Amino acid sequence: MKSLDPRINRITTPDNIEPVKEHEYWQTYEVFHQDKRGNHHEHVGSVHAPNKEIALLFAKEQFARRKRCVNLWVVKTADIFATQLEDEDMFYTTPEKTHREAAGYKVSDKISKFKASLKSKV
Repeated sequence: MKSLDPRINRITTPDNIEPVKEHEYWQTYEVFHQDKRGNHHEHVGSVHAPNKEIALLFAKEQFARRKRCVNLWVVKTADIFATQLEDEDMFYTTPEKTHREAAGYKVSDKISKFKASLKSKV
């Protein structure tokens, strides 16, 4: 169905979607959106829907109306496979990872002096 309102963009859905039955169990879908081409998709929330097509429609209405969005993903929550919280020690490699931060290098003293000199000139 095409809207007469030029501000509304509709998602086209396949014609072979099964009708939603009354009292049917709806599944939870996690929603990821991309705000600009080339950026990563970010998790923005979840929706309850009877199938993936309706989940995409609900996601568009819920999460793509207010914020800028160029792409949406919906994934069944049941299909997400994650590590157990008890297995957090598998990610423990070194207690400190200061080598990844610029503050641990000698150049930080030069940067601090440069910033201080800029402030004194103002």
